[in-house]
Amino acid sequence: MEDQNGENLFESVKQHLCTCSDTLAFSPNVEAVLRTPKRELHVALPVRMDDGHIRTFRGYRVQYNYALGPMKGGIRFHPEGTIETIRALAALMTWKCALYNLPLGGAKGGVICNPKEMSLPELERLSRAYIQGIYELIGPDRDIPAPDVNTNAQVMGWMMDEYSKLAGRSSFGAVTGKPLPLGGSEGRTDATALGGWYAVSEAALGLGMDLRGARVAIQGFGNVGYHAAFLGAREFGCRIIAVSDSRGGIRRMGGLDIPAVASHKKATGSVTGFPGSERISNDELLATDTDILIPAALENVITERNAGDVRARIVAEFANGPTTPGADRILFGRGVHVIPDFLCNAGGVIVSYFEMIQNADLDHWDAEVVNAKLKKKIIGTYRQVSDLARKSGVDLRQAAYTIAANRVVAAMQLRGWI
Repeated sequence: MEDQNGENLFESVKQHLCTCSDTLAFSPNVEAVLRTPKRELHVALPVRMDDGHIRTFRGYRVQYNYALGPMKGGIRFHPEGTIETIRALAALMTWKCALYNLPLGGAKGGVICNPKEMSLPELERLSRAYIQGIYELIGPDRDIPAPDVNTNAQVMGWMMDEYSKLAGRSSFGAVTGKPLPLGGSEGRTDATALGGWYAVSEAALGLGMDLRGARVAIQGFGNVGYHAAFLGAREFGCRIIAVSDSRGGIRRMGGLDIPAVASHKKATGSVTGFPGSERISNDELLATDTDILIPAALENVITERNAGDVRARIVAEFANGPTTPGADRILFGRGVHVIPDFLCNAGGVIVSYFEMIQNADLDHWDAEVVNAKLKKKIIGTYRQVSDLARKSGVDLRQAAYTIAANRVVAAMQLRGWI
């Protein structure tokens, strides 16, 4: 189950873990446990479409590891989803939660579908069918889903409502990323992008780079990519010179008006054709002469084939798994500062954790409180990872895996699993 570049994300994640395991001298038995999901569920989801016929969709939920606490992870709706990708993302969630010292394990879910070809009623019926299919494995103390690619607050609202119906009680804490009136948290919509920028600001500080006026290219213009562009320009003073979506990209070296680009995409379905910009391919975007490159779409976009073309000083992985192990080695050898995904894009799960706390306490925090707590988490962890990387002479990814894997293994030993 490989992507368009012939790369298997789950194998990439396991390769990263192997490097860490060798450094930490984990036994083969411990490594085998870390490389294997605890549980996975495959479900068939019959859904009545608007024209009356029944279509059956394939859905998955992978629960990777719960040594540190209840499992947490998003749900993506995507036509090219595979169980291998879901396993990899569940593993990344495990390391992400451990790295940020959250009392949570890692999980991930998905449905193979094309939501762009479905009506809202069809999406609602699919969302409810998915919760019906995985209901027995999830819950506030077991596994708490959240939004991911092509799912949003509305989808989470439907899922929470369906879980509550099945449970026979109102259960806001069963799902995070919900609309605010249904127990959602302030700051959740742009949390992944904002957390990523907090990490980038620390990296820039260490490199002596001034973010004011820094050139930024962003691959992906969905929820994360749009907010990365918007916040980068408005809050951090960067010049966003290139963005792209699934249909192609645009570039303007003088900088793009991001709200205007968003309006253009809403009207036309793509960023391409934006007035005053040159049209480029996604490969050309990755090779753009820029200070900061942000992959904010899908996995395995920077590979051994194109890593040598990257001209950025910082690669900030707002997406999950955008860089293959081979590309990692090339970029590290060239002195490119790569901020790995589970260090860079953890804002979503951190604010989801804050949402869980608010739901449990029947509380609601102001956006200023949420963002301040998020900033403290991101910056403190980035500095810890950076310090270890510098002392050990390794890249940030290996340092982050070392910290995360040590915490998971310690919890497994205390539980008596190993």
